[in-house]
Amino acid sequence: MLNNVLMPEYPQIVSLPASPEGVVAQLETYRGQFLREAESVEKAAQAGNAAELQAFRDGWLGRKQGLLAQLNEHWLKPAPGEAKKLIGQQLNRLRGEAEAAMERIEAVLEAARLQAQLASETLDVTLPARAPRGASHPLTQVTERILGIFHGLGYSLAEGPEMESAWYNFDALNIPESHPARDDQDTLYLGPDLPGHLLRTHTSPGQIRVMEQQAPPLRVAVPGRVYRRDAPDATHSPMFHQVEGLAVDEDLSFADLKGTLEHFARAMFGAATRTRFRASYFPFTEPSAEMDASCFACAGSGCRTCKNTGWIEVLGCGMVHPEVFRAVAKKNPVYETGKWRGFAFGMGVERMAMILYGLDDIQRFYSGDLRFLEQFAAHADGA
Repeated sequence: MLNNVLMPEYPQIVSLPASPEGVVAQLETYRGQFLREAESVEKAAQAGNAAELQAFRDGWLGRKQGLLAQLNEHWLKPAPGEAKKLIGQQLNRLRGEAEAAMERIEAVLEAARLQAQLASETLDVTLPARAPRGASHPLTQVTERILGIFHGLGYSLAEGPEMESAWYNFDALNIPESHPARDDQDTLYLGPDLPGHLLRTHTSPGQIRVMEQQAPPLRVAVPGRVYRRDAPDATHSPMFHQVEGLAVDEDLSFADLKGTLEHFARAMFGAATRTRFRASYFPFTEPSAEMDASCFACAGSGCRTCKNTGWIEVLGCGMVHPEVFRAVAKKNPVYETGKWRGFAFGMGVERMAMILYGLDDIQRFYSGDLRFLEQFAAHADGA
């Protein structure tokens, strides 16, 4: 039973009343006693006193000595058949109220415990912040820098699948089946289970997918990994990264392309950077060009970075070939009207990083050597 100091003693079990009215009256007496003591225990729980709750539980709901267990033993079991129903109903009611009160008081006690714990576990906000333990990979840094420049020019971001169909990777880009770029030595095909599919060799398929889904005018940059059957060496890797750019609008000209890329070169390498365009060939652009930038390391006077030429090859570009628009028009007829013109460009992220950081081996980016990667932490997040 409960400690007399904490709460009154429970009433003793009396003999089973002879009448139904007597049974109900006596159980109401017990119920009133229970409610008064439950109120007292709940107040103690608010102060974090768990001992009174345990004594209260044992006194009322204890399996052998609890008051409800004794009523069940001395009243319900020996009661005559016609009285069992009434006594059982009244006891079940009292037991339900007791169990609900126990749950409520336990919740109050737990809340008091948590409040006390929060009060004791203070946080010292004057401690210095912990220094970051990592930084973006140099290729991620360069990719984000490139995309940030074009974002400032109004270009949106798009991505495409690395597993492409030959139609998106070649045919739609005016690269017919007889073109050398489709040779097995250059392309990683995916085998007989996926006929006509391959790991994309460039991000240019992103041009087709974007134009199929969007009507012009549009400006979009497409970053991503690309794959070719190249033996790893200082300047080649079977997997590398590119950023593709595409603009389509009315009356776009090569002058617009040059202005866009000249702005990019100055933002990437410095305001004093000069550019030059050399005629080139890409199946999906006509005319096509290679853009060089004046060496930022020597200001064009000649050094190791530019191989003493004063110029650094940066990217390929050109005006979108009419055949590309015709291929897109099969799914998006708006491009067959003939009034749209566009330009495209593409660059290798690894090449840009090697130029910016003065590196001579592309394999360093993939080595996972922390001694190498930690050197670029200062460049992360625009530092």
